[in-house]
Order: sequence, then C-alpha cells, then structure tokens
Amino acid sequence: MTPGSPRVAIVIVTYNSAPVLRGCLASLPEGAEGARLVAVVVADNASKDDSLRLAEQAADLPVRPVQVGRNAGYAAAINAGIAALDLRELDAILVMNPDCRLRPGSLAVLSKALDRSGTGIVVPRLVSTEGMLHHSLRRVPAVRRALAEALIGGHLAGRIGTLGEMIVDPGRYERPGPADWATGAAMLISAAALTEVGPWDESFLLYSEETEYALRAADEGWTLWYEPAAVVEHIGGEAKTSPMLAALLTVNRVRLFRRRRGRIATAGFYLAVLLGEAMRAAAGRRTARASLVALLRPSRRLRTLPG
Repeated sequence: MTPGSPRVAIVIVTYNSAPVLRGCLASLPEGAEGARLVAVVVADNASKDDSLRLAEQAADLPVRPVQVGRNAGYAAAINAGIAALDLRELDAILVMNPDCRLRPGSLAVLSKALDRSGTGIVVPRLVSTEGMLHHSLRRVPAVRRALAEALIGGHLAGRIGTLGEMIVDPGRYERPGPADWATGAAMLISAAALTEVGPWDESFLLYSEETEYALRAADEGWTLWYEPAAVVEHIGGEAKTSPMLAALLTVNRVRLFRRRRGRIATAGFYLAVLLGEAMRAAAGRRTARASLVALLRPSRRLRTLPG
C-alpha cells in the first residue's frame, strides 16, 4: 500500500457459504494490493454451517462479522454490512459474493476507475475458475429485448446489434466503458454514490436488486463503468439449476420493469417473458416450469427465503 491509496471496505454476503468462502477470503490480501483495505464485513444470513467461524479465523484480514439474524436476502445483508461501516472513513465499498475470488491487484484497478468524473459504480471482468469469460454486462430491460430473448434466447439475441439485454460481443469485454447495468457478483461503489443513492432495495430478496440499484444510481446521474483490467473469478450459476431461484429471478424481472415503466409496456414485457418460459417449459425445462407457475399464480411466488 502506498500513501494516498484508496480506502476500501469489502462487504461479503454469506448464507451457508463455507465451501466457497475460504477461497474468497484467501484471495483478498493479494487482491487488495495497492489499496488500503479498511475492513472486510462478512454479513451472514443466519447460516447453519461454519461461514462466520471461517471468517473470524482469517487473522490476516480486518474482518468484521455481522449476523443478520435470518435469511433476509442479498440486499438486506448488503445494507446490514454497509451499516457496520462509517462511509466518512471510506472512498468505496466492494460488494461481493462469497463465490468470488479477486485476482491480484484488482481492487486497486477498480478503485482507480472510480476517479472518472461521474462514475459511481465499477464492475470487473468476471471469469470462471477456468478463466472463461462470463457475459456480465447488460442493457436496459425493454419489451423488444424480452420478446427477442423469449423467441431465440438471450445469447442469440445478444449477437444481433442491441437487440438482446445480455451483451455477448467478445470485443466489448476487452475494452473499458460504461454499461447500463451488470451482474452484481462484484461491484465497487463509491462512498459518495452510496450516500446519494441510498440503501439497496430489500424487497427483491435475490436477483434484480443489482439491476434496480444500478438503474437508480443512473437516475441520480452516476455512471456504471466496466473495467476489464480488474479480473474476478466467479463460480455462480444456482439460478440455472434451482427451480425456486429461477422462478424468483423471473418474477423479479417483471416486478422491476413494472416499477419503472407504464401499464402498457409492462403488459408487453410480462407477456414476452411468459411466452419464453412457456416455450421452455414445454420443452421440459424444470426451471421454466417453476417460473411459469410463479408468473401465472401470484400465490405461488416466494415471499421469504427458506431459513
């Protein structure tokens, strides 16, 4: 660390995360090289495993365990973690999943990108543990994009100009630049943006909370910036295999769109998403069947996360 290094805290949300948390914490000393790591807050959603004990054993890190008390969701734990910090003593906070690992020096690179005027959020290049690129950048949700993804899938729609919500052009991931929103596995947020934008929306439980936060930050004039020189490994993928999580993700997409757009546009977005899930459910996809039920029957939607 050099004089004038950015003062950064990390907030990691855990829920039965012991199998991946050890690797996450082990990556932080080298990942934070060049930055002043003030605190590592592990905000735990009442895990039944050894997540908090593992965090407390990380003697080489300034760990501050925070017990949320229940499985309150990602946004609620982020808010609890941020509440344990004094933003006046920080330049930024990195919000991170426990299944992420920082590559050496990545925190300082992300922090440097925050020096750009108007930049409030910086996201890294996300890769798998094998180094394969994750398509983490997104465009603003729109009816035409939802319809295209319903009919031909997100990856194919993303290859046709700006038709898809997911950005899949490999070249885009090689150069820094602004994006509408990005996967929330690792997001560095300036203290100034956090103060102005306010808490994360806890009503989403899981999924779309990062979309809502990025778009709300943009409403306040803050830019989300993608910095490929900072690399973070991310395991992820539960929503692709869990019917419960897939249904929550799908419903939250519609909920967020409804909040930001009018009735007619929301009806079109809902029908496009419904069409896509119906087509995939007919093809035998279990996650799509669960999503279809949640879209059609509000009483079957998840209101609280299992403890």
